[in-house]
Amino acid sequence: MTSIKEILKSVQFVVDANGKKKAAQLSISAWEALIDWIEDREDEQIFKTAMAQLQKCGGSPEKAGWLDWETVKDEWDED
Repeated sequence: MTSIKEILKSVQFVVDANGKKKAAQLSISAWEALIDWIEDREDEQIFKTAMAQLQKCGGSPEKAGWLDWETVKDEWDED
């Protein structure tokens, strides 16, 4: 997996006639790696929030308001 540091180092800049940066350009692979990195950070935050809710409810998924997978999986398949 490409690190965020490597992705940012690969950025190329478009400059105007005065040398002022106007745009950034990434390769498709760097762009996809950046999107993956952002999604991973979002997933981590969702997980942390869910675990905090679960802990606050004494470890009870029901008290935390979580849905049972067996109950909802057929609804997800319909979508």
